[in-house]
Amino acid sequence: MQILSLIAGCRNVAYNSLSAGKKKHREIENLAPHKRMEVKFVQSLAPPLIAAFVALSPLCDTPVSLGQTTADIQKGAILFSRSCIGCHDAGGNIIQPGATLFMEDLQRNGAATEEEIYRITYFGKGRMPGFGENCTPRGQCTFGPRLQDDEIKLLAEFVKSQADQGWPNNQIIQD
Repeated sequence: MQILSLIAGCRNVAYNSLSAGKKKHREIENLAPHKRMEVKFVQSLAPPLIAAFVALSPLCDTPVSLGQTTADIQKGAILFSRSCIGCHDAGGNIIQPGATLFMEDLQRNGAATEEEIYRITYFGKGRMPGFGENCTPRGQCTFGPRLQDDEIKLLAEFVKSQADQGWPNNQIIQD
């Protein structure tokens, strides 16, 4: 400090900046424990707040039960392998190439919703036979075993979920 005092004004600037720096450092040291507590508090609240936000978000369509949803998808996959895979292997269509189960074709053919997939599966459309118990006319319906309403619903859910994902599940679950 002695050397800086020889130059006019330097002593005060140097001293003031040093003392200001020390003062700020002391303030930071004094606030540090409080800040640490605040950070820990915020960190402890973050996971439950994020979970609540996601659960209550209108953009999030959470299933009733993940286990139930998985079981339904597996049931739908089994039904698909029994009733549909002969013509729609991996989402394709061996009889009518423009009527695949890929989202692009479903949209073009007006069947991009679960409800429409259900209706087509129940009553049939074009070359596809209907599989519903009360399917009519007889020539439009399958000559094989008919499916229950809840089975067709599971099939429609499965087809829609696979179409939304681009049919990634090429190996359908077998019995």
